[in-house]
Amino acid sequence: MGKCLETFNGYVWGLPLMALLVGTGLYLTFRLLFVQLRGFTHGIKVLQGNYDDVRDPGEITHFQALATALSATIGTGNIVGVAAAILMGGPGAVFWMWITALVGMATKFTSCSLAVHFRRIDENGEAHGGPMHFIEIGMGAKFKWLAVLFAFFAIMASFGSGNMFQINNVVVSLNELIRGSSEPNLLFNIIVGFIIAILVGLVIIGGIKSVGRVASKIVPFMCIFYVIGGIIILGIHYSAVPSGLYTIFYYAFHAPESIAGGILGSVIRSGVSRGLFSNEAGLGSAAIAHGAARTKEPIREGLVAMLGPFIDTICICSMTALVIIVTGAHEVCHVKGELTGMAFSMGIGNNIGAKFVAASIIFFAFSTLISWSYYGDRAADYLFGKKAVHLYRISYLGFILLGATVKIDPIINFCDSMNGLMAAPNLIALTVLSPVVASLAKDYFRRMKSPKERVVSLGLDAPAN
Repeated sequence: MGKCLETFNGYVWGLPLMALLVGTGLYLTFRLLFVQLRGFTHGIKVLQGNYDDVRDPGEITHFQALATALSATIGTGNIVGVAAAILMGGPGAVFWMWITALVGMATKFTSCSLAVHFRRIDENGEAHGGPMHFIEIGMGAKFKWLAVLFAFFAIMASFGSGNMFQINNVVVSLNELIRGSSEPNLLFNIIVGFIIAILVGLVIIGGIKSVGRVASKIVPFMCIFYVIGGIIILGIHYSAVPSGLYTIFYYAFHAPESIAGGILGSVIRSGVSRGLFSNEAGLGSAAIAHGAARTKEPIREGLVAMLGPFIDTICICSMTALVIIVTGAHEVCHVKGELTGMAFSMGIGNNIGAKFVAASIIFFAFSTLISWSYYGDRAADYLFGKKAVHLYRISYLGFILLGATVKIDPIINFCDSMNGLMAAPNLIALTVLSPVVASLAKDYFRRMKSPKERVVSLGLDAPAN
């Protein structure tokens, strides 16, 4: 059974899905006139709160929405996933991760703009947004089956990739930090799972407002924490950084003989697959969080959302990759779960480096746990109504305990497949509804060029003529 699930997962995350994800990103990049470039600085201004208005519909600020989405995507994939890409495809795979992130910015911009444009605000002021809603509302009731499929896949993925995989990494890291052993201890794992379940429960009981507040505190801290560690190592090995960058660019187009017989396709495939897994662009999950943003401008939230792949892949993953390459760890370690830890150990000392990576994994995984719970409960709300949300949250906490104590490889293969299958309904909708986003973007950027419109958009009175 486990082998069948592994094979199925390999098909789901195979070349067809990667081609579809990257191809859609390329199409949207041209369709939206390279919005990831022309809207980048404006997105930063929006993120800084320059356009925030408490009177706008929604539940959380632009920054909290991005922090929530980032807390779900900046996970162990930024540590272990990058190591896997380099081991499977060589240093050149990092370049293709960058390319995937750049086109993925257009994909995320489109999905999150649609999430706000087609969302529903109920009588309690609660936002209901995401692919399941913009598929049904934007494409019509006859396509509701696609929305239902997305919501089902999202729930399954939340229990696996967003929950059990994350808590499993937490208990492994805590075993190494506290017990000094990578061998699991059942009693210790139960205690850890119970404590983490309580902490997660205290956050998710308050819904997206609580998740957004916590994520907005955790995400900046964990990113700065991790980046500082990386900068210290790159500072120590500063003379090797230029050659490290050259190595990435060289092997992006020249496959090493040690990698799949020197086949360039394996380099590209490794980089693209790990890039997509890292930033989740095209899967549609982040649109659920951004759909709750407090704004009346869909394009404004899309611009904030597209910063996610840049921060996640271009910044965080690149830091990991450079540390691995400049320390030469990839030449002496061939185990993806150990490579990044060895690189940091080689960079700043054996004891400190290993503990630093373990601590980073704990932060990253915990943040993913709280955000994916929101994705799952919005999907449960869509499928079964508000009464199902409470049951979903209890089940989610139960899966944390389960994931802390059992071998989860077969389960993870199944749920990872569900994660990949989320992409199909989402990408169909993005392609069909791209003219809507193109029209909204054209109108928005036209209005932002007018000083009078900019003042009005800030919620202030227009200047007298």
